[in-house]
Amino acid sequence: MSSTTQTAPLTFDVFWRWLSEHRNCVLRAGAGDTVLFDHELGHWEFFDEPDNRAVVQLIIGKSLVGEVVIERADVLFVQVQPDVEDPNRGSFVFDCIGGPRDDSYPLYHFVLSHSMEGAGGQHAMLKH
Repeated sequence: MSSTTQTAPLTFDVFWRWLSEHRNCVLRAGAGDTVLFDHELGHWEFFDEPDNRAVVQLIIGKSLVGEVVIERADVLFVQVQPDVEDPNRGSFVFDCIGGPRDDSYPLYHFVLSHSMEGAGGQHAMLKH
């Protein structure tokens, strides 16, 4: 896959279900200028609030480091592409796109160690 290749957009619900099964693969997550970076002592939690918001938390020990609260209704689709900032690492950026359809922009982002297609053999030894 070249660094400019993009896959077809995903619905947020499809992405969210897949992401919650790949929490050990998250390298960073954020919204705007705010980013949570994975840490060897941390773990990621994913859950839904009763008001239909999706929540991502980074926790170290018993301490909440930070969280991203996603307004599902604001996300039009999720766009996937290789991480061009570090192409040798092989990671992928998942942008949750929102705004007007004719002038959309990333609202939230996730960087994972693999794409949706590339997860196969990497998880044989990992426990989610």
